[in-house]
Amino acid sequence: MTATTTPSAELDSERADLLAELAAARSALTKTVRGLGDQQAGERPTVSALCLGGLIKHVAAIEEGWLRFVLEGPSALRFDLPDGVTWADLAAGTAREIPQWAIDNQNNFQMLPGDTLAGILQRYEEVAARSEEIITTVPDLTATHPLPEAPWNEPGAAHSVRRVLMHVIAETAQHAGHADLIRESLDGQKST
Repeated sequence: MTATTTPSAELDSERADLLAELAAARSALTKTVRGLGDQQAGERPTVSALCLGGLIKHVAAIEEGWLRFVLEGPSALRFDLPDGVTWADLAAGTAREIPQWAIDNQNNFQMLPGDTLAGILQRYEEVAARSEEIITTVPDLTATHPLPEAPWNEPGAAHSVRRVLMHVIAETAQHAGHADLIRESLDGQKST
């Protein structure tokens, strides 16, 4: 994947640097699927349940959600639980009903029937283009929103646009490393 926009000379250097790092992390991730077909992109050659296509789907969904958070605040990342279900139930696998956001998150880690690698990469490019548009036009990288309520978020915590972008870069880079190991397990190829 290549950057869908090139930071202009008018773009401040911090935004240009953030966009460049995000583009580099995206590229490292998408290089791992070069030359693969749909079946290989869905294979899980390690003991984990991760596959290359699923990692790209997951990272696209994470980036899309966090950039919506930049624009909309905590309502963009809701983690509501069904009535009568607790976080402890969900963690223990005893919840009588699984929230849709949890199902969607699980599905984003795998290639589902009808998913194609080309379609996954196209969607990622669309997410990247929208993210870059938001990053270049958001008025202030220090603007903050409170994080939604969830056990993994500190109560009362907030994230700035800058921190969101650093999180997306870190998440993408982390999963690019996972993807590199999966690719090497598939066919011995290294993406770097």
